[in-house]
Amino acid sequence: MRKPNPENERIKRAYFEHQKEAKKKSQSTIDNIRKVITKYEVFTNYEDFKHFNKDKAKAFKNRLKEIKSAKTNEPLCSSTLLSTLRHLKEFFIWLRERPGYKKIKLYDIDYFNLSEKETRIAQAPKRRSVPTIEQIRKVIFSMPTNNDIELRNRALIAFTLLTGARDNATASLKLKHIKLEDTLVEQIPPEVKTKFSKSIPTYFFPVGDDIKQVVVDWVNYLYKTKLYNQDAPIFPRTKLVLDKNNSFKAGGIEPVCWNSANQIREIFKEAFLNAGLDYFNPHSFRNTLGRFGEIVCKTPEEFKAWSQNLGHESPLTTFTSYGYVPEHRQGEIIKNLSIKSNNEGTQKAQEIAEGLIDFFKNRKIKLD
Repeated sequence: MRKPNPENERIKRAYFEHQKEAKKKSQSTIDNIRKVITKYEVFTNYEDFKHFNKDKAKAFKNRLKEIKSAKTNEPLCSSTLLSTLRHLKEFFIWLRERPGYKKIKLYDIDYFNLSEKETRIAQAPKRRSVPTIEQIRKVIFSMPTNNDIELRNRALIAFTLLTGARDNATASLKLKHIKLEDTLVEQIPPEVKTKFSKSIPTYFFPVGDDIKQVVVDWVNYLYKTKLYNQDAPIFPRTKLVLDKNNSFKAGGIEPVCWNSANQIREIFKEAFLNAGLDYFNPHSFRNTLGRFGEIVCKTPEEFKAWSQNLGHESPLTTFTSYGYVPEHRQGEIIKNLSIKSNNEGTQKAQEIAEGLIDFFKNRKIKLD
């Protein structure tokens, strides 16, 4: 196998720097781009990028469609194909503006495009399996609380429902970021690993006083019993100690943040399985809260506040990303419709529409 091409390596280094400094891409995104470009290089046997043409784009695209997923042994899904080819297309568009690469034609780069049908399939909203609040409550209140680790694990799941925080943010949160008197969690980068490094003030969602109390009791336990200070993590990692056979075992908790969210997901998996339920990952709780918001919010302003609490700049993000009526509920709604409810629904829809118009006008947001 040929070794990496030095010229390719130099220009890739420049591209990655541009993505980081000019486009403000995260390191994880850049790493994904790097993998995609390397995959293309391996396919072309590390041929110089200067030799790119439409035939190579077509051949690589066709090869991608033949590859099977290592997890499912099925062909790569349309969304994976689309993102892979999009990364390559953006790279070659950037590349053709660099000295020495002017001969690359935009016409040829277009051959990375999927068909319109394939693109629609890739961009179609995915139905997500979402836990109900009742299911999450069952998990929380069936969890054991005999030691520090078990108390932490229960509080972790309760906290995720209470705040909708993403797992990476939760792993990096410290006690100083939670204000119990204000029922507020301040997700402030760079201390907290938020998506796009956004500052997100999150007030506790109204999911039940008993859920809130689990989190309050845990925070007070860390302060009063464990004597942790404000710079300690809200969810400390498990402390490993040696047993009599010199093997590592769990030995309580220590005031150190987790390096990643992997352990959080494992805790969720074990808790759901122990409760006799299918596993739902931490992010699925955001879907749960998104759907719950559609039920409890009665005005556009309320839903806007709910959306901001999830860290979304626009309520449309919440509505389109997390808003989905389950099929059984969809059927109930349709079957229960009547002329009377239709009229009431029309009136309610008009009230909401007028409210939205006023909301945007008051904030000088153009509606066209």
